[in-house]
Amino acid sequence: MGSDTPPPPAPSSRFPDTPPAPAAPPVPPARPARPAPTVPPVPPVPPARPAPPASDGVHRPRPRPRPDGGIVETTGPLPPPPPAPPAPSSPAAAPARPYVTLGRPETSGIPEGRPRRPHPLGERIRTRAAAAAACLVLGAGLLGGAVTGSWLTGGGADEDGARTAYSAAGDLWHSLPVDRLFPPTVDGEGAGPGGSDRTWTRIAVAPDTGCRDAFDPLLRKALAPVGCLRLLRATYTDATRSHVTTVGLLFTRADATAMAALRTRVEAQGLDRRPDLMPRPYAAKDTVAADFGDAQRASWTLSVLTDAPVVVYAVSGFADGRTVTDPQPAAKATASGATSAPAQAGLGHEAKGLADRVERRLRTAVASATEKPS
Repeated sequence: MGSDTPPPPAPSSRFPDTPPAPAAPPVPPARPARPAPTVPPVPPVPPARPAPPASDGVHRPRPRPRPDGGIVETTGPLPPPPPAPPAPSSPAAAPARPYVTLGRPETSGIPEGRPRRPHPLGERIRTRAAAAAACLVLGAGLLGGAVTGSWLTGGGADEDGARTAYSAAGDLWHSLPVDRLFPPTVDGEGAGPGGSDRTWTRIAVAPDTGCRDAFDPLLRKALAPVGCLRLLRATYTDATRSHVTTVGLLFTRADATAMAALRTRVEAQGLDRRPDLMPRPYAAKDTVAADFGDAQRASWTLSVLTDAPVVVYAVSGFADGRTVTDPQPAAKATASGATSAPAQAGLGHEAKGLADRVERRLRTAVASATEKPS
């Protein structure tokens, strides 16, 4: 064979012998060839897309022509696959500055198609802090208002309970049996002089009357501001039947404020220690107290309660009807070293001991009337 025409390539076991391809330019040296992988049939090529704008700066190689069989034989490395076309983007979109959000950004009032940016972090924190401070101030104001209202109206659970007990005490005169307030026998353990025991026996209960004849005129005048709703009285004698004592409960018409004012006045002016402001006894006929009149009064005590509309008092004297020229209040007659006739006879202890125990029974009755079932 003459000329410079190269000999045809050897037949391949995979492909039929075909005419030689046109001469190609020399191939530059390359890395050792890898075995060509089996190339699957190429699907039909879809219609070409419109060329992207030249301004996107992306180089796209032209598709290489393929032979009729759709199979290309190569002895060199496969070309890298073309890069995927970039996703279309909004022409106005631009890389946003990094930011941190604490919640979904506000989007109200932003026209459609414009980028929506959240409020700056500092502004959102300041806004939330201001809202929290406003809630705190509002809550404190509501709480303070409730407390102030309770204070101005005397509200609160304790005050409501006190009013209930006060009202209950004022109703006891008609709802409680007389034996609950003035029992037939009263135990006076440690009530006598030197801590000796006393026992008093009821000899008479006064009828339900007013207050006109129950007090000296000046004492009745001093008690007038609180009014007289009802007066309950009973007369007792000691175990020797030588002393007699009348104990009384004056139920007033006043509220707690008026009772507190009366108590302050009585204590400040010593109205419970003046012999011209004494309670009068109940001298029941046909009893050992039949001769127990004003002249036989030897000692007395008077207490204005503030947790109940009640004035508790007691007055004592001799059962034999003797006259007492120098009566003494129980506080003075029970003092250590007292030498007056009422003190020596223990009549101060009689009045104070019996009044204290009747007052205790009154408080017990009030507690029972206001006790809530468990």
